[in-house]
Amino acid sequence: MNFLTDEKLYEQCKHYGRLALNYRNKFTGLLPEVNRRRLYQQKGFSSIFEFAFKLAGLSKEQVQAALNLGLKFADKPALKEIFVSGKVSVSKLARIVGVATIENQEFLANQVQLLPKSSLETLARDIKNRLPGQANGNQNGLFETHDPALAGEYASIPQLQNLSLSSEVIAKLSELQNKGLNINKLILEFLAKREHEISLEKAQISEAQTLKPDTRHIPSKIKKILKKEHGTKCAISHCQKSAQTIHHTARFAITKNHDPHFLAPLCREHHLIAHSIDQNFHQKRATIT
Repeated sequence: MNFLTDEKLYEQCKHYGRLALNYRNKFTGLLPEVNRRRLYQQKGFSSIFEFAFKLAGLSKEQVQAALNLGLKFADKPALKEIFVSGKVSVSKLARIVGVATIENQEFLANQVQLLPKSSLETLARDIKNRLPGQANGNQNGLFETHDPALAGEYASIPQLQNLSLSSEVIAKLSELQNKGLNINKLILEFLAKREHEISLEKAQISEAQTLKPDTRHIPSKIKKILKKEHGTKCAISHCQKSAQTIHHTARFAITKNHDPHFLAPLCREHHLIAHSIDQNFHQKRATIT
């Protein structure tokens, strides 16, 4: 060992660590079948928990999680296959098991292999937050834009109690209402005017892009209008995380365009989700064509 450099030693540790995790996942995926056959009894173990601990060092909680996944995925072959084969860890599959259905199993099976745990948690929360009756078209329940990678709908009802209105604004609205004015109508007219102004500004920017940009750098005027439209948060309506990336909903590699109609500021998790869906979409289209 002494002849190994620090870097070589580190690379070997990573290599064997990956192998250990891989085989641990494969072992875990076999546990529901071991339990069904009572194989542990045939081999002299008192329980499935003793079997898993002595052979692979798994805790009781890890074994129970694996058995639960086996039950949940029994009627979902796409998810069952990646669980049994050990393609992903139990901890990742546990993030989406609560929202897995027969209809979305193939989509989730793809996503769980592409996304990190934090993004899977966000994805599961987004699916839970969908309003009833909006799971049509794209059963994945994701973004509503022109982007096939963001097809479908995110839906959530904003909580009015979270609105931060100053005492001055409240006083002015109360004064107008006391004068007999319909403040709901006034606010809606203001919002409609704001949306119209943003729409016009975006249209002007879009029409002015006669030359295709050479880089992915987004001009400041486009960033400004996006901030005016979406603020500083992720463009997904119910997401309260700060936007970190401006996502091209129409692939920049293809369009070479920074049209603001096809840009959306997203948080890290939703940006990863968007690209993973985009990857799935183009892979499926490639197989069809």
